[in-house]
Amino acid sequence: MTEEWNAYANKDVRLEPLSGGPLSGLTFAIKDVFAIAGVTSGAGNPDWLRAHEPAKKHAAVIEMLLGCGAALRGTTITDELMYSINGENAHYGTPRNPNAPGRIPGGSSSGSAVAAAAGLADFTVGTDTGGSVRVPAAYCGVYGIRPTHGSVSADGLIPLAPDFDTVGWMARDAGTLRLVGSALFGTGANDGIADRAEASSRHGFTRILVARDMWSLADAGTQAALSACLPLLRQAVSAMEEVTVAPQGLSAWMNAFRILQGAQIWMQHGEWIAAANPRFGPGIAERFQWASTISEEEQAAAAAIRKHAVARMTELLDGETIIIAPTVPSVAPPLGGSGEEVETRRGQTLQLCCVAGLSGLPQATLPLSGEGGMPIGLSFIAGRGHDLRLLQWLEYAAKKLA
Repeated sequence: MTEEWNAYANKDVRLEPLSGGPLSGLTFAIKDVFAIAGVTSGAGNPDWLRAHEPAKKHAAVIEMLLGCGAALRGTTITDELMYSINGENAHYGTPRNPNAPGRIPGGSSSGSAVAAAAGLADFTVGTDTGGSVRVPAAYCGVYGIRPTHGSVSADGLIPLAPDFDTVGWMARDAGTLRLVGSALFGTGANDGIADRAEASSRHGFTRILVARDMWSLADAGTQAALSACLPLLRQAVSAMEEVTVAPQGLSAWMNAFRILQGAQIWMQHGEWIAAANPRFGPGIAERFQWASTISEEEQAAAAAIRKHAVARMTELLDGETIIIAPTVPSVAPPLGGSGEEVETRRGQTLQLCCVAGLSGLPQATLPLSGEGGMPIGLSFIAGRGHDLRLLQWLEYAAKKLA
């Protein structure tokens, strides 16, 4: 199976449950950036793998999942040092998208998305800083969530940009996605989860905001497919209305996110890169080089925009409201793309992803069919700490749209 899908970094890493629990009988695979005792995390790059030692203990999320009864069955391929949303890896090969052959799987949690889509595990764990769970989940046709920032411990995770890094997960069905969330948020972690009580709506929310500025980034076929879902979802809530999420423009929000993220990335990894001169695949080295040039003035301006973004999202989202938007602007692009079209699509994707990323909010994606029957994603963004309610809503929406 590894040869067929190329999802695994190491399929022989296996850990048994520590006890019985809500996830008993389920298996999971995890992105090759989490600490596993006795194993060296490779972070998608051979030079990183050679330069680092095996971990002395498991990452916190692994301990939690094993404690809830799940069994670990392998680590999965990632884009190099998690700094890409394409899912292509020049060193270990690109995981093969089961639901869109010849197309990229999305990244950086590429192997985790492919493993979920191919049924290699019941659920998979990844990371999401700028879209690295949401994008591959949408391209591969699975459910995925980026939780509220800080709601799931990142202890034992190779950092990318700590102010934005989150631990997310994917599954082929919304029920399993919710079950994993309930288990993780029920373990006593310092999650700041606000909605342990049942929502006033049995579906989770009472108002939907359709993000017109995010919607406009999707191509015509994707907009048509997603718009067809709105009448059914409208039946479940008291109100549905259109809204412009980013008054300053999504491009301004995206640029602020890229600057703040890039500055943190260079702070985390710049010293090692300068000393080790690692071999990176196309696009990765250029991204790190750009990150090394970000000035303090640029960071200050970006931080001001982030402050506005957080205030705006707090204004829009109370405990009864969600935002609905495309997860990605189109079906997955073909493998091996380059040039202006690829950069344009990357920019559009990052504009869609930066809203939750910049404001630290939970976002979940639901798989739908787009052009040629290939996967696309419909996203829901909830207020800070309303992760459980969001997962409850996602499960309801999946049944409603089936």
